[in-house]
Amino acid sequence: MANKDAAFGLKPIGKVGQNRDSQGLSEYSIAASASAIYFNDPVEMASTGTITVAAAGDTLLGSLGGVFFTDASTSKPTYANHLDASNTATDIVGFVSDDPYERFEVQSDNSGASAQTDIGNVADIVYAAGSSPDYVSKVELDDSDLATSDGQLKVIGVSKDPDNNEIGSANVNFVVTINEHFLKQEAGV
Repeated sequence: MANKDAAFGLKPIGKVGQNRDSQGLSEYSIAASASAIYFNDPVEMASTGTITVAAAGDTLLGSLGGVFFTDASTSKPTYANHLDASNTATDIVGFVSDDPYERFEVQSDNSGASAQTDIGNVADIVYAAGSSPDYVSKVELDDSDLATSDGQLKVIGVSKDPDNNEIGSANVNFVVTINEHFLKQEAGV
């Protein structure tokens, strides 16, 4: 049976190891009229001190779990799973799964076959904007970029999802950690 092709970004699934800290979301500021950020999109820390959507090659902070802001037109507090690029609120806060030891599930973009030897390698992401009506990320792991060094994500396993765990088929869901993580880097932005 073939894996289904349905990208969903970086979906947090738990932490590496068994420690007493619970999985949670940290709050980060987002600039007004920032680029659109979809649910489970990878984000990065910008030099402005705010977060923004990440692209291939960027140092990742985590994945977006939602945003909170005061709507500029209605003055009502609003929670959403994504941020529209046209949002002019000045108090936007993004909730990010940012633990350096967080595990994520992400779909591979390959149209060919994945292999057991992909586990342990690293690769960058492929960014594609999410779409309505659910505003979920379309980010995938760049399977053609899998290597032994220099990649944003480290593949540590294969999903247990029966619809997307077939090694040897296209679009397998991998379990990954962020290899190039902002909170583990020595340099600033």
